[in-house]
Amino acid sequence: MTEGLYLYCLVRSGLMPVPLQGIGLDGHNPLQAAPLNDLAAIWSPVALEDFCGPEAEARLQDLTWIGPQVIRHQEVVAALMRHSPVLPVRFGVIFTSRESLENSIQRHYDRIDGFLRYVSGTEEWGVKGFLDWKEAKEKLFARRWLQDSDRLKSLSPGKRYFAEQRQRASVDLELQRWLPEVCQKIWQGLQHLTVEGRERELRRRDAGDTREMVLNWAFLISTGVAADFRAHIREVNNRLADLGLVLEETGPWPPYSFCPALDMESVR
Repeated sequence: MTEGLYLYCLVRSGLMPVPLQGIGLDGHNPLQAAPLNDLAAIWSPVALEDFCGPEAEARLQDLTWIGPQVIRHQEVVAALMRHSPVLPVRFGVIFTSRESLENSIQRHYDRIDGFLRYVSGTEEWGVKGFLDWKEAKEKLFARRWLQDSDRLKSLSPGKRYFAEQRQRASVDLELQRWLPEVCQKIWQGLQHLTVEGRERELRRRDAGDTREMVLNWAFLISTGVAADFRAHIREVNNRLADLGLVLEETGPWPPYSFCPALDMESVR
């Protein structure tokens, strides 16, 4: 069996516990550190056959195999974040030798060092926004209908029907205008609590879910601000819940969304 060096993340070498605790992806080999000046690459041995070649390609498409591997990768990075700022590496980066790993760190040293300085004392939080369009339209329509109820009651049934259809059409247009405006206000309202924010790709709704994801953001925040950040999300939810827009926050995470793109070796 040929072994490779599976890379999890880059950290500050002087902040790591000695000896390094934890087991790698294979469930047997311990985590190891490859230090270079004040940086260290956290890695563990893996069988190259698990990650390269025709059989590996099929295995990497098998969620029952790759799911636990990805979770273990994330667990390692999250555990190390308790000791040091981290630069998480994407899943599946493998080096063929200790020399090639150290050469890669040396080549990217300045970017890695700068990033770890930037994210020191911070953590990533995600914010997703979900809107049930049908519920939102019905709530807004009921509000508009109530406001105009006296006039509508005076109309004949036929005229009232057409007035209702016009009202529903105007509600649809109002929601289309309202959503980007309110999302922009929410984004601006979070800026004083965050170091940096990024938009992420919207996901399709799950089967059976009537809600649509309308925003997906990642924020880098100072560790001590997390309570205020979450309180602000709750306040926004209280203010907007009557129109069916709900924010969900997740975290803290390692700063996955803010990592620089590094040309790292992979044996695929």
